[in-house]
Amino acid sequence: MIAPFALFFFLFTVAPVLYSFILSFFNYDMLSSPKFAGISNYFRMFITDDVFWKTVLNTLKFAVITGPVGFMISFILAWFINEFNPTVRNILAFLFYVPTLSGNAFLVWQIAFSGDSYGYINSFLLEFGFITEPIVWFSNTTYNMGVLILIQLWLSMGVSFLANISGLQNTNVELYEAGAIDGIRTRWHELWYITLPSMKSILLFSAVMQIQGSFSIGAIEQALSGYPSPDNSVDTIVSMIGDVGSVRYEMGYAAALSVFLFAMMAIARVLIGKVMDSLGK
Repeated sequence: MIAPFALFFFLFTVAPVLYSFILSFFNYDMLSSPKFAGISNYFRMFITDDVFWKTVLNTLKFAVITGPVGFMISFILAWFINEFNPTVRNILAFLFYVPTLSGNAFLVWQIAFSGDSYGYINSFLLEFGFITEPIVWFSNTTYNMGVLILIQLWLSMGVSFLANISGLQNTNVELYEAGAIDGIRTRWHELWYITLPSMKSILLFSAVMQIQGSFSIGAIEQALSGYPSPDNSVDTIVSMIGDVGSVRYEMGYAAALSVFLFAMMAIARVLIGKVMDSLGK
C-alpha cells in the first residue's frame, strides 16, 4: 500500500538530496564531465565567499521573524475565526487563504510601495508631510528588508493557516466539558491545557511548514528587489543558489549551498519538535 508513495518519495526527495550531497564535492558546469574537487566548494562557501555570509544572515532574519511570527499569526487568526458560524468561518478562511492561491499575489505590494510619488505609501507620506521626496522602498537598504518581511507575513496564511483551522475543528468538545469539571475556568486555560495539547501533531505540521518555508524565501525578494539586491541587503541562500546554478552553471557550488540550506532546515525541524513537545506540560 505504501510502496507507490515510498517509491516517489525516494525518487523525488531522497535521491535528489543524496545526489546534491555527492555533487557538492565536484565541479560541474553541465557541459563537461564532473571533476572531483574535494571540499573546495565548502572551503569557498565558508572562507572566501563574502556574499554567502550575507545571504545566511538575511535568510536567518527572514526565518526567525516571518517563521515564528507568521505561525503565531496564522494560529491566532484561525482560533478567532473558528468562533464564527460555519458560513462566516468559511468565507473568512477563504479570504485569508486567497493570497497563496496566486504565485504572483505579492506583486500588488509593488504598486503600494512604488518608488515614485504615485505609489500609495509614498503618496500618503508626502501628503501628510512625513517625507519630502519619494522613497524607493525595494532599493533602499534601510527599508527593503522590513518591507519584504511585511509582505512575507501577509503571504503566510497558507497551508499553516488551513491546518490550524482543521485542528481546531477536530478538537474533541468533550474535553472542554471535562476540563470545566476539573477546574478550568478561562479560555486561556482551555487553550493551554486542552486545545494546544489536543492538536499537537497539527501544530507540529503547521510550524514545520511555516518556519521551514521561511528558509526558502527567494522568489519574492528577487521579483521586487532584483538579484543581486543593493549591497546584497535582502539576498537569501535560495536566490544565491538560483544565481549560482541556473545563471553561472556552477552546479557543484550550488549543490554545496543546497546541502548547507538542508542542514539549516533539519536543525530548525529538531528545534520545532522540542518546542512542540513542551506544549501543555
